[in-house]
This record gives sequence, C-alpha cells and structure tokens, in this order.
Amino acid sequence: MNQPAGDIETPSGKDAAYENFPVSSWLLPAHLRPHIATFYAFARTIDDIADSPELEAEVKIERLEGFEYAINGGNQDNPEFQTGHLMRESLIATGVTERHCLDLLSAFKQDAVKLRYDSWLDLIDYCRRSAAPVGRYLLDLHGGADDGYASSDALCNALQVLNHLQDAKADYRDLDRVYLPTDWIEHESASLKDLDQNRIEPELRRVYDRALASTDKLLIHAASLPGTLKNTRLAMEAGAILNIAQTLSSKLRSNDPLASRIELNKPQYLSCCIAGATKALIGRCRPTARNRTVAR
Repeated sequence: MNQPAGDIETPSGKDAAYENFPVSSWLLPAHLRPHIATFYAFARTIDDIADSPELEAEVKIERLEGFEYAINGGNQDNPEFQTGHLMRESLIATGVTERHCLDLLSAFKQDAVKLRYDSWLDLIDYCRRSAAPVGRYLLDLHGGADDGYASSDALCNALQVLNHLQDAKADYRDLDRVYLPTDWIEHESASLKDLDQNRIEPELRRVYDRALASTDKLLIHAASLPGTLKNTRLAMEAGAILNIAQTLSSKLRSNDPLASRIELNKPQYLSCCIAGATKALIGRCRPTARNRTVAR
C-alpha cells in the first residue's frame, strides 16, 4: 500500500441524512450509539470506495482489502485505515463478530468488478452481503431476536433493493452498474438505455413493478421483526424503518423514478418514524393470546 496519506478514503459527501433509515437515532440506547456511529462510518467509507467513479477496479479492491486486513488486526501502524482500526476496537469492546464487516467488504469488492445481475436470486445474494450484515450487526449489538436473522435480513434486503431502484439512473450513468435483474429486463423487452432517460418507458416500468412486488414480499416477511427483538428500543427503530420502507415502496410505484430521485421529504420521514415506532411499542405492550392464557 503506497498511496499518499489521505488518499485511501474517497468521501462521496453522502451522510446519515441520505439514508433510508435513521442512523444511530435517539430511539437506540445512548451507550450503544457511538458503536453504531463507528459501524456506519466504516460502512460508508468502504461503500464510497466501491462507488467511486474515479478509481479503477483494481485500486478499489486493493483499498478494500486493506480495510479487510485492518478488521482482522493488520495495518495497525497505518493511519490510512484508521476507520477500520476504530471498527475493530468497537467490535472487540462489544463482542460482536467481525463477520458482518467482512461480508460488507465482500459485497463491495464485488461492486468493483460486477456490473450486471442475471436474476432476482443473483441480486438477493448480493444484498445478503451488502445490506443484511447491517441488520445482523444491530441485532448482535442489542441482544438478538427470537427468529435469529430471518426477518431482519428480509427488511435489510428490501431496503437495499429500494435504494437500487432510487439510484438506478445515477448508477447506470456514473458507474455503468445495473442492479435490475437482466432476465426481467429482457423478458419485458426493456433496454438498459432506458435508464438514461428523463421519464420511464412502459417496458422499464414493468421491470420496476416486478422488483417492487418482490420487495413487498420481503416487507411482509419483515413485518414480524419488531415483535421478535429482545430490545424494545431497537424494536421501535425497526418499526420506524419498516414504515419508511413501505412508504418508499409505494412512492416508487406511483411516481416516475427517472424524472427525479424518489425519496421521502422531511415531514413524511418524521411521520413514518413516529408512526412506525409507536406501532411497534404498542404491539410489544399489548398482551398476546398466549400471555392472556397464562395469566388466567
């Protein structure tokens, strides 16, 4: 690694406000927020490297492998990988496995060289490493869930697909990267060039609708997540994120995603957070049929 100091990271300017979920929000336990912020900074750093339009694929992989080495305890004398060192220290302090960070690195190294996805299953395999590790990290940090990672994976994978649908035009223009399944594009007689337009063509609209229908199935699976979580604050956070995802899916279905980036405005975002968190809290407080039977 012979890059000059300051050249390893490639900040995109994206921050927590860009995300579709509240990063380290007040809903989460205060003593865990610094660790979550460290994880987000690490994920943002390696994602920005993978998404940099200025770097060649070989350089991206070299830098990402440097962060992988740092997570595994190497590069300790190299300040260029400070974000990785801090992440490793946080993992040691909390007892959370490094597997989630390594899975993210695996996905982002793939981003450096893979520009097309053959099918929905191919895309979900990527999401299981690029998005699901975020939920798995949070679950491990907060004591886990009754169903393991299943419903968390569904929510995170859904969020990732929604993000790809939001950014499909920019990804194609800036990186020649397309996450929409190629077999769906071919089946609907759409063209990749349609992604470079300022309005969506009917053929590409059908591809989007197929992706949204599959995403909604993931969200149905994810709906049970708040009730499975051990930690009430994380359950409220999950409820907020679930509501955000459901609302964003609806907006993507009813608006043109090529005319402008479809996202929630601040009032919509806040409303989703409050309604989702409240619903999750009420659901946890309401006695279940099983509990009522035991009470008798």
